[in-house]
Amino acid sequence: MSEPHVTLEPRDPVQEKLRGPLEEQLTSALQAAADRVRHQYAGEPVEQVCQRLLDETRAGLHPDIAAGFQPDMDEFCRVAVAIVRGEAT
Repeated sequence: MSEPHVTLEPRDPVQEKLRGPLEEQLTSALQAAADRVRHQYAGEPVEQVCQRLLDETRAGLHPDIAAGFQPDMDEFCRVAVAIVRGEAT
């Protein structure tokens, strides 16, 4: 699996303008979280790994951004499955 990446779907011109920097910040937080979760993985079930991945990603964001971050949980769980299987993320 390649490095996880966040892609936003802007709904207006303001969101479009902020898209690049925000995607970079979210992606960086997700990749750091995936690294931490992968290194600390100790056999937990996928659901728990997925929730931890979300919690760790949000912890790496500014509180205002974290509060509004509503990721596609199917995508987050794909990253969690890769961690559980020992695949590179």
